[in-house]
Amino acid sequence: MTVGAMTGRPPVAGAERLAQPFAESGAGFFEGVLKQAIDTTNGAQSEARAAVDAFLRGENEEIHQVTLAVQKAELTFEMFMQTRNKLMQAYQEVMRTQL
Repeated sequence: MTVGAMTGRPPVAGAERLAQPFAESGAGFFEGVLKQAIDTTNGAQSEARAAVDAFLRGENEEIHQVTLAVQKAELTFEMFMQTRNKLMQAYQEVMRTQL
């Protein structure tokens, strides 16, 4: 049972790919996950930019859709930055470890 099924909300797009077990880890696994996170962040920002541009040109774009697209991009970027911060903290902790 997924959380989306319990709350009645649809599952988050792309969550299945990120929820795959870490047993698949290989030489390029971390690189692939990082690239996917960057692509997702860039995609959300591009969608928000396109929605704002369409609204400003007077096209048939609703203000609530524009606001949602901008908020989605903002949250995606914030999550990416927090993940980066945690990775940097982990790296610094490993570098401080004395052998």
